[in-house]
Amino acid sequence: MIIELNKAASFLPEGAVKQYENRVSDAQKALEEGTCKGNDYIGWLHLPSSITPDFIDEIQQTAKVLQENCDAVVIAGIGGSYLGAKAVIAALDDNFSWLKPSDKPRILFAGNNISEDYLTELISYLKTVRFGVINISKSGTTTETALTFRLLRKLCEDQRGKDMARKVIVAVTDASKGAARTTADKEGYKSFVIPDNVGGRFSVLTPVGLLPIAVAGFDIADLVRGAQDMERQCDINVPFDQNPCAQYAAIRNALYASGKKVEILVNYQPKLHFMAEWWKQLYGESEGKDGKAIFPASVDFSTDLHSMGQWIQDGERIIFETVISVDAPESNLTVPADDENLDGLNFLAGRRIDEVNHMAELGTQLAHVDGGVPNIRIAIPRLDAYNLGQLIYFFEKGCGISGQLIDVNPFNQPGVEAYKKNMFALLDKPGYEAESKAIKARLEQA
Repeated sequence: MIIELNKAASFLPEGAVKQYENRVSDAQKALEEGTCKGNDYIGWLHLPSSITPDFIDEIQQTAKVLQENCDAVVIAGIGGSYLGAKAVIAALDDNFSWLKPSDKPRILFAGNNISEDYLTELISYLKTVRFGVINISKSGTTTETALTFRLLRKLCEDQRGKDMARKVIVAVTDASKGAARTTADKEGYKSFVIPDNVGGRFSVLTPVGLLPIAVAGFDIADLVRGAQDMERQCDINVPFDQNPCAQYAAIRNALYASGKKVEILVNYQPKLHFMAEWWKQLYGESEGKDGKAIFPASVDFSTDLHSMGQWIQDGERIIFETVISVDAPESNLTVPADDENLDGLNFLAGRRIDEVNHMAELGTQLAHVDGGVPNIRIAIPRLDAYNLGQLIYFFEKGCGISGQLIDVNPFNQPGVEAYKKNMFALLDKPGYEAESKAIKARLEQA
């Protein structure tokens, strides 16, 4: 993986990025020594290097059981409990795999919304197939996931019988406490532990992400190996100028200090759409506190060049772009010649589609830089498990450093609780009587 900063650093005074070297060093030291804010949630820091072949084998054996007994597997989870897995699976999957016969289960996601129509349509489909569930929740009481799991568990038991349900329902939860742990132990479900010191958005390299990815049929050993290599590349002992995570954290904060308030993650491969969704949660939930932080946004190019491209080119100059560039596609498709040439594209005849895509990328970068938009470019050789593992750890470590540079706790999410409190009050949940009365009075006044 290569990170190119020149198209962003040119918008800053000379030496502006280098000025962050000592602060980045202090942030890395605080992570290593466990003296940073939120230090009870830094288990992700050396997670890749702690993963053993035996652990990967255990996950793969459980995945095999689900593969052999299910046509579909539902991943029940919200936020970090599903986004990492969905990002990797979408990036590695055939865009049209759902149209083709497969010996692997179809991977579905639920428990991330409370739409009655979505759940009704999901249940209607599941009634026609053999399905299993991976229930991912540390507490087992997160409303969206718990409600969904209640529905899925009953359907699975009614449809497949209790004995088979025990075989095809897997819990990924706390080691010893919580509703999901209690249920798993009581019912005899196979279970994996979410480490206490790893928060949801940093958990893709735990069973939270590894099990669904393995069930989908992808190489989790390669994914982990990529993360392990990036862990070494971003080690505290790697010099600042050679450390990609340190460089990324430094330049995005230098741009933020210069007035760039929005970072747009750009891709030119549709398969990376959900990687951007995972990235938005990682940085938005980690940094967006105390009235601070860069707002994380994303676009899919060249599609969004015909919509958001106008704003990016000519809108308010408060943005910068971080572009994920894939050097080589997995396919080889060339432009055919056409005798009539009505579309005027014969000048491209015989050339690869990917060449056109890369020239769109280069042309866009030049146009946006000329339009006043700093550009960071992250280049990966291929879109495979190894390089995705590198990318995941790169963004995690960069986030851990970056949050400290703006002096927030990157590992908590106090703002997430506000909507829950209001929702429970409106639903008359026991224990929320006072809040219910107050909020209903507010609504009546409005």
